[in-house]
Amino acid sequence: MSALLALYVHWPFCRARCPYCDFNVHVRPTVDHARWRDALCAAIDHYARELPDRALGTIFFGGGTPSLMATDTVAAIVEHARKVWLGGDEIEVSLEANPSDIAHFADFAGAGVTRLSLGIQALDDASLKTLGRDHGRAGAIAAIEAAHAHFGNVSFDLIYARPKQSETAWRRELADALALARDHLSLYQLTIEPHTGFATALRQGLLDLPEDAAPLYEAARELCEATGFAHYEISNFARPGFESRHNLVYWRYGDYIGIGPGAHGRYRVGDTRVATVEQRAPERWLAAVEADGHAVVEHTSLSADERLTESLLMGLRLAEGVTRERFRTETGGDFESKLSAANLSELIGANLLLLDGKGLRATEDGRQRLDAVLARLLG
Repeated sequence: MSALLALYVHWPFCRARCPYCDFNVHVRPTVDHARWRDALCAAIDHYARELPDRALGTIFFGGGTPSLMATDTVAAIVEHARKVWLGGDEIEVSLEANPSDIAHFADFAGAGVTRLSLGIQALDDASLKTLGRDHGRAGAIAAIEAAHAHFGNVSFDLIYARPKQSETAWRRELADALALARDHLSLYQLTIEPHTGFATALRQGLLDLPEDAAPLYEAARELCEATGFAHYEISNFARPGFESRHNLVYWRYGDYIGIGPGAHGRYRVGDTRVATVEQRAPERWLAAVEADGHAVVEHTSLSADERLTESLLMGLRLAEGVTRERFRTETGGDFESKLSAANLSELIGANLLLLDGKGLRATEDGRQRLDAVLARLLG
């Protein structure tokens, strides 16, 4: 039997663009939810024709701000996806939400969402203002508590290496977060992306960023693991059994479909791994689906070298790494035959990678320096 499919649904709309964000998000005064509901279901039908008789394991509503979606739209998409891909009762249905949308949490649970991922980002009012968020510390705490009342699995995000953030302040904030968290935490280092508000502020000398984020990363790992949260992926910590099943599909290089503006997909059709990209602009995406039944602008077969690169880029983010079986499936060979023996030996000798009978994985030092490790390994 084929592995379970994962479905990603991109909702591109936000109330405002945060100054650190470079995602495909758009601010619109109004959204025709009925049109979007019908188009997203039509996009599902397009992929169901290409991948019939598959079973669905996870659905993830990302964005953008999916908690701005009408709850009947969420319910319709969940129901339709379950119908065309024979989804069972154990499907993980995740939805990203802003704390300010707390009034809709119960309705989302009723629509079939089983896991809520909250964009908290910080637990102090000054930082939240700097990050452009529309909630404060009190609102963040209320949202976390409300989420636990309605969902069996709750995650929330924090950003570290923020302007003027010290290690002492970060440790204090993490202690607060771990007192609130029960299931899962995502901790992301602030990166300054081109064409964002923060990139402009940095050029103007208006951002006072920490010189070295490494102590903040180490503090996160230390405190989370001491509290029972396993560091299962570079930016993600979970109690046993609460890992993001949907994101594990990405990191394990499984089959996933992406629908919505700018969404990407990777899945097997026979012996071929296909990569898809959808139209990026929301209005063009909607018009394309209504005219043609889909908005796919790229549909390509990945070469063995591309599959090798992608499987390592994703898999080495995980504590478990890349198994030998998975690597053979994608490349037709073993690590020793497909990778440079000299580069592999160098990285193992530097205690950045480990290679054994199970597979290849990065050490904690290696995961902290993964970009450099991958550049050397794939160079």
